[in-house]
Parts: sequence; C-alpha cells; structure tokens
Amino acid sequence: MVEIESWISRAYCIVLSLACFSIFSLTSCDQEILTNSWLVEITEGGENAARDIAKRSGFTYVSPVLGSDTEFHFLHNAVPKSRFRRSILHTRKLKSHPFVKRAVQQTGFLRSKRGYKPLKGVLLSDLKLTNTGLDQLLNDEKDIVVSKDPTDPLFDKEWFLKNRGQSGGIAGLDLNVEAAWEMGFTGKGVTTAIMDDGIDYLHEDLKYNYNAEASYDFSSNDHFPYPRYTDTWFNSHGTRCAGEIAAARDNDVCGVGVAYDSKVAGLRMLDQPFMTDLIEANAMGHMPNKIDIYSASWGPTDDGKTVDGPRNLTMRAIVKGVNEGRNGKGNIYVWASGDGGQEDDCNCDGYAASMWTISINSATNDGQTAGYDESCSSTIASTFSNGKSTLRDAGVATTDLYNNCTTTHSGTSAAAPEAAGIYALAIHANGNLTWRDMQHLTVLTSKRNRLFDPYLKHFWQFNGAGLEFNHLFGYGVLDAGAMVKMAHTWKPLPERFHCTAGSHVKKLKFGTNEPITLTIDTDACKGTENEVNFLEHLQAFVTVKSSYRGNIVMHLSSPMNTTSMILSQRPNDDEHKNGFTRWPFMTTHTWAEAPRGTWTLRIENVPGKNNAYDEGEFREWTLVLHGTRDPPYHHQDADEENQNKLFKIKRMHEMAMEN
Repeated sequence: MVEIESWISRAYCIVLSLACFSIFSLTSCDQEILTNSWLVEITEGGENAARDIAKRSGFTYVSPVLGSDTEFHFLHNAVPKSRFRRSILHTRKLKSHPFVKRAVQQTGFLRSKRGYKPLKGVLLSDLKLTNTGLDQLLNDEKDIVVSKDPTDPLFDKEWFLKNRGQSGGIAGLDLNVEAAWEMGFTGKGVTTAIMDDGIDYLHEDLKYNYNAEASYDFSSNDHFPYPRYTDTWFNSHGTRCAGEIAAARDNDVCGVGVAYDSKVAGLRMLDQPFMTDLIEANAMGHMPNKIDIYSASWGPTDDGKTVDGPRNLTMRAIVKGVNEGRNGKGNIYVWASGDGGQEDDCNCDGYAASMWTISINSATNDGQTAGYDESCSSTIASTFSNGKSTLRDAGVATTDLYNNCTTTHSGTSAAAPEAAGIYALAIHANGNLTWRDMQHLTVLTSKRNRLFDPYLKHFWQFNGAGLEFNHLFGYGVLDAGAMVKMAHTWKPLPERFHCTAGSHVKKLKFGTNEPITLTIDTDACKGTENEVNFLEHLQAFVTVKSSYRGNIVMHLSSPMNTTSMILSQRPNDDEHKNGFTRWPFMTTHTWAEAPRGTWTLRIENVPGKNNAYDEGEFREWTLVLHGTRDPPYHHQDADEENQNKLFKIKRMHEMAMEN
C-alpha cells in the first residue's frame, strides 16, 4: 500500500511539474501550487498557545519558525501535499481564533539536487562498491603510497586530495589538504550540516563522525534523517556529500574526508515533491549555535531559463545565521554554483549569487572546467568534481548508501562539500573566524594553479587591487594548507558597511546589437556613517526585460577598470513578459578595490538562436557597495607565498586613502 501511494505521489508530482514554468523570482505554474503547510503567526501565548490552536483547528503542530515565539509551522493531513487550489476554509478556521494574527498556506516550488546524473548505459547498481570488494578497482592503477598517507582503501583514488596524475589528472592539482593535516588541523570540534536527502548515519565511515544532536528530518518531522529507499539509489546524494567532508581516517573503509575529525549533521529536506519557504528556512536556521557550516548541493532547476532564489523566510534565516549564528561569529553557508553548463548563469540563482553564501564552482582533475559548470561573477572559488577520463574512478570517491563506497560522485554537488571540509579545517585552526573572515581567506589564499577554460572564453585577469580572478573559477582553487596557515594568525576585520552608490530610474529601449550604457559617479558615501573605501561584495539591482530574456547580456565596469559580466547569454531562456525586477546581480570580482569614481553598466541584446531582432526595455539600476571604511588587511600577517599579494593590496589601499 505504501509503495502504491508512493507511485501515485510521484505520478502526481510529474503531472504538476510538466505544468510548471519559470518566471522572475518564482518557479510557478499556470495555477500556483499549494501545499498542506501553513505559516501561522499568533499574538500571544507562545508555543503552548500554538499547540492548542493547531489541535482545536484540526491541524498538526510542527515547530516554531527560526526559534520564534510568535511564528509557527502547521500541517493539515487532510489536505493534499500539492494542489492547485487554496484551502480557504482551513485558512479561515485558523484566522477565526482570536490569537491568530495571520495564516498563510505555503506555496510549493521545485528544488533540484546538483550532480545527480546517472551515466548513460550504466546501471547504478553496477557502480556500487562494497568495502569487501574493492580489489579489482584498486588494481586498476598502482601508485606508491608513502607511509604518512591515510591507509583507507580508496585514498589513492581521491585525486582531489592528492593528485599524482592518476585518472589522467595533473600532478599537484589538488586541494593541498595534507599540508593542513600536517599542521595538526583536521576539523576537530566543527560540525557541518548537509542540507540534502538525508545521511546514512549507520555507515561505518560516518557513524562516529555523525552529530545526531544537530540532525533533523524536515520531510518526516523527526530526529532521524535516514534516506528514503529507492531502487535507483536516488537518495544517496547527501551520504556522498557527507563522506567528502567527514569520512573517518585509517579505518579500512572507503576513503578519507577532507576534515576527517569533524562532525556532519543530516538535515533531510529535499526528499518531497515540492519545497516550501518554511522547510528551507527551518533547515537553514536549524541549531545555528551547534552547526558551524551549512553545505547545500542543490538549487533552482538548472535548465538555463529559471530565475529563482530564496523567499522571505529563507532569506531571513540566512541573514540571521550570518549575523547571530555560531554565537555571533556567523554561520558559513556553502553553495554549489550550478550544473547548467554554458547555457546557464549562476547569477540567476539567488542562493549561489547571494553575498551571504559562498558559491563554489568545480574543476576537473586536469584543470579544465567541467561541461556542466555554470559561470558567473558571484562565484568566489572552485574545488573539484570529476575528471575528463573515461575511467570510472575519475569521479569523486566517497561514501555511498548501505555501507558502500563510490568513485562516481560528480557535479558541483561534489565541489561544495570539499569547500565545506576546508572551511572546517580553517575553523579548527581559528575558532574565532567569522563568516566574513572565511570569504576574505578564500579570496586571498585560493590559487590559479593549472585551471584554465578549454573553450577560451574566460581568461585570467587582475582586478584593480591586484587579485587574479576568472569568470569561471572565481579566485582559483581552494588551498587548504594556505588557508589554515593564514587563518591561524588571522586578526579581526574592520566593521562592514553598506552604501547605496546611486540609481538610474528611467525607461530606455535597446535592441539586438544596440546596447545602452549607463554610468553612476559615486563618492562611496564619503563622510557618512556608511562610508565604503574597500570593497567586498557589489550588487547591481536591475529591472530590465526583453522579447527574449536569455539574450540579455550585462557588463559592469569599476572605477579601477575591472569589468565583470554580471549576466551572460542563456540561449534557452525564452521568457518575454517579466524579465528581471530589481534582481540583485552580484560580483566578487572587484574585491578589495577602492569604489570611488565612475561605474559603468552596459546592457545589450546579443544575437540569439534564430538571429531575430529582440527589443529590450531598461527601467532601473541601483548600485550598492558592501565593504569597509578602514583597510581590511593592514594588520594581517602572511607567509612568504602570500606576502607579495598582501603587499600590493596594502599599497593600493594606502594610495586610495591618500586620495
């Protein structure tokens, strides 16, 4: 009976999904999808009153929202989990209670795991590797393993940890984790939450590093986020991500995690037909003083035409996390940048493009961008996903369901947990690091190494502060050794400010190959309480539409002559009514620059698939600067490798202050 109900639910989900299309900031349908969840706000009585209201109204009380004593999550089991019509009678019943200030039935929207793409012609069952059946795989390649290396059977296949050239890779192109381990930093005392489809916490390689206290199942509302069984192992995603971070060392099981002494918590929230703002918010705000890092390898559909991001409650959760989490130091949110390939742009993903998150792209074992990698100006750094080799162990080796191992994990899904593991090492090195410290350390210690764009579209360049970046890879591949070394002696940053630099609000027309150029001259709020002299993030809030949204391309140039492509062409995005409405296009490319002077925004329609003439209309551009009044690196120390980089930045900052 349960299996029949499962198939009915899946069939219904497919029917609804086929009806869906994407518009600005909302994955919607011809008729919006409603769920059986309600956000209920009450005026008094706290949790006891909320429980009583739920019981009297025929609802099931679930939990407070973000620890609030006035906002709560209710379910109604008699209402379908997804439907096209609002349940007006149920909402009215809630509102009839004198303590209920508002009751809002939650809309449903799609969220997709990144990197789950079964190989064509290969059964998933063929890719499972039991811990007792690894001999044939391990005999595929014979590499000399020195005694200091972990003894785990798949460590030699973890080329992203130690690349000797195996699986067609380039020796030395890895995360340099052994340098961090040798300094004694292994992630001890740090917890990373895997926001996904659950974790196999009984796995021999994970069970001793599993943080049960910080775990929760938001799909079934209990404390046991074990993955739901499917014949295709579809729900192995979270377990694979968890193993990359915290698989135990030297236990003769699978491989070893980046931060093998750290803990992982499971937050099961993806395994349901439709996501809601309530579930996302509660997951991202779950136990923020017990969880240090939240790792997300999912997002809006990577179809090249979706423009979507966090709703109100979820954004509140993230902002609250970075401001109040970890007892005021701020939670670190790590996001996979997306698997939409060259035909998508991760600046259209409001999670990856948020300045509160750390967006991570991926590279292959030979330094190239993977075919599924999206590019955007909000990506801050990269790690690794899978190799170009046809060998089946050119992917990421990690834990799999039911005490198995795999060497085929891939996508930016694999990249984000590697970054989370490195951040766990950095927190072990310095427990006082804030969420901003982590972003600065990422920019300063990431390396170009051997990364390159095989399509020759995106080249490495220096910004006005002397930092080298790439539109695909951000500031390069994370270097665990360099990061923990700098983190260990890192000093607190000056206060961060937010300056609205200026706006253009007027209607302008533009057509194919007929660009418009707008400028904003700013003093960066000089002499005010919001003065910004040294940039961190930069946001361009733009309202624009076109007869073919995917052909809009935008470039933003700084006073120090750094140009960021804040929106690239997306050939599949044929939306023509809504365009972008105050969408926050973000760039990290001007990091540490002085922002005073003239900023230039260029908007154009580029030729599309059919070479048709497209008409566009610009309405608004607001430029917002985020950064510090005082030099951020004036008191920071650096090793020999980073001394030159810091010297150039400090010198530029001194010149900026003189002017």
